[in-house]
Amino acid sequence: MKKLLVVIVLVVAAQGFAPRAEGQAPSGQPTQKKEIKDPAEYNAYVNAIQQQDPSAKAQALEAFLQTYPNSVMKIDAAEQLMVAYQQAGNAPKMMDAANKVLQLDPNNVRALAILTYTYRATTTVQNLQQNLPLIRQYATRGEQALPSMPRQEGMSDADFTKLHNELGAIFEGGLGFVALQEKNYADASKDFGQAVSHESQPNIADIYPLAQADLEAKPMNPEGFWYIVKAANLAQGDGKQQILEYGRKKYIRYHGSETGWQDIVTQATNNPSVVPPQGFTVAAAPPPPSPAEQAAELVKNKDPKKMSFAEWQLILSSGNQEAADTVWNIIKDKAVKLAASTISASASSLQLAGSEDDIDAKKADITVEMAKALPTKLVPQAGSQIAFQGTVSSYTPNPFMMTFTDGILLDKNGNPIQTAAPAHHTTTHKKQ
Repeated sequence: MKKLLVVIVLVVAAQGFAPRAEGQAPSGQPTQKKEIKDPAEYNAYVNAIQQQDPSAKAQALEAFLQTYPNSVMKIDAAEQLMVAYQQAGNAPKMMDAANKVLQLDPNNVRALAILTYTYRATTTVQNLQQNLPLIRQYATRGEQALPSMPRQEGMSDADFTKLHNELGAIFEGGLGFVALQEKNYADASKDFGQAVSHESQPNIADIYPLAQADLEAKPMNPEGFWYIVKAANLAQGDGKQQILEYGRKKYIRYHGSETGWQDIVTQATNNPSVVPPQGFTVAAAPPPPSPAEQAAELVKNKDPKKMSFAEWQLILSSGNQEAADTVWNIIKDKAVKLAASTISASASSLQLAGSEDDIDAKKADITVEMAKALPTKLVPQAGSQIAFQGTVSSYTPNPFMMTFTDGILLDKNGNPIQTAAPAHHTTTHKKQ
């Protein structure tokens, strides 16, 4: 909640009771003073804002707003109420107060920032779908209202600029958070990038998701490697190593090897700038060979009889007809032994997955037509690993399916499993 604390400190001018005018002043210009003419109202307001205990202050401000609902200070009192509840650690009441401010002043940037920040900070898997529209709504309204935010009387130019930037970072970070959850990586990168550039102190809550948005994008944005190191250096405990490992794996996938990764870690760690230096980039690995190229290379260097099922699948589904014909002409009508994972099965037919990718996806790529119907106790269960022998009969390239006939189950030693009980012979004794 560090960012919220920074903003809260600047939200309301210190203990003043004339920080805002009824109308809006030009952007960045000080507001006019207000005057409470009724002595009782004046005393009630002064008494409320001078309370040192946050809970007592909140109670006094609630009473003031209830007693003087049309006071010239009603918006100021509601803003002070937000601060009091935040200082008291009462987040629900703080959010209630923020909504009360918005009822009085729909474009109140401070209340919109508090609601944007708090909904984002309290979003979980359980309330994600409920909170995302609220974060988007408050962050969008806040961005639209921010350029017209007046400067409170007594606030220095430096403090006003700092407040303006921090509030902007909250709205930008909120919109980036929504975009990232929706896997809109381009918008997430843009919004988090703006948030990071506006923050007075490095903030892992925005730097880490900025890195994620860059590294999960397709194509990947290599600036994410700089930000992931920056995020790791801000992390606590085991988080640092976990973040670095995530970045390292992404780097290997993008670059093709780990070469150069440690140089980026060192450079980003030693450079005080949160953003990468001009010209920072990472060379992408050359594109992998196409399936057709891989098929040609496999046929050139390996006997089809010694290929794995996954290699047959790659070649026969590659689109390289010459390579496919070469393999098919050698394996067709041959009896082979294979191991596979059961997808579904009946007494007469098995649906199996033979390649690792299809095993993981629980997708059949083998059909085995059994030579003899299996007894119920031998029908494989879904998910079980089996070995079989069958004659390569036919295939379809897309989606890939290879059909075997004359199938028989094999035991762990590669021997046929007996599918029928042995015949019992009756001996006849002749009478003596």
